[in-house]
Amino acid sequence: MQIPMHLTGTGVDLTSVEQAMVEGAVANLELFFARMIACHVAVSVPHRRPGGAPIAWSFRLALTVPGRVLTVTRQARPSFREALVDAFDVARRELQDYVRESRGDVKVQAEEPHGRISRLRVREGFGFITADDGHELYFNRNSVPDGGFDRLVVGTEVRLVEAEGEQGPQASTVVAIGPSDSPFPGESGGEAWQ
Repeated sequence: MQIPMHLTGTGVDLTSVEQAMVEGAVANLELFFARMIACHVAVSVPHRRPGGAPIAWSFRLALTVPGRVLTVTRQARPSFREALVDAFDVARRELQDYVRESRGDVKVQAEEPHGRISRLRVREGFGFITADDGHELYFNRNSVPDGGFDRLVVGTEVRLVEAEGEQGPQASTVVAIGPSDSPFPGESGGEAWQ
């Protein structure tokens, strides 16, 4: 670590054994992720017995890694050891997620294509969608699940799955996600083909 670990106790004076346990847990994190820049550990005792003995322990960690600060806050646990193990297990998982993300192992969910119904031929059972990027796609009644074709109107916002058809691009699946621009079918600036 570039910056020495910083350990604070809020409302509690840590014994040398407890300090050594925290230092050992931080050292294990460093073995797992050697590029950790800094680590701040705050230990508190949110609940005490009437005589002053701790009933519960709580840990907060701030791990500084390249480009980010990972924070861990855990609910109070009945013993120091339980609270320590719980907090550092979560910290290790946070570091694992950070490493996977840094390597590009985390799959980023691609945004599904959207568009609006631009033309409909209700009796014939097909229509066209103008996608967000401006190109037009054919779709038919079978592309709309659960009998939803009959509820579509020109201007309805839809989510779609694009596929290549015999005569060019088409939408193989069309799902309405928003209302149309118009309260009346066929009247939203698109071509009224009904």
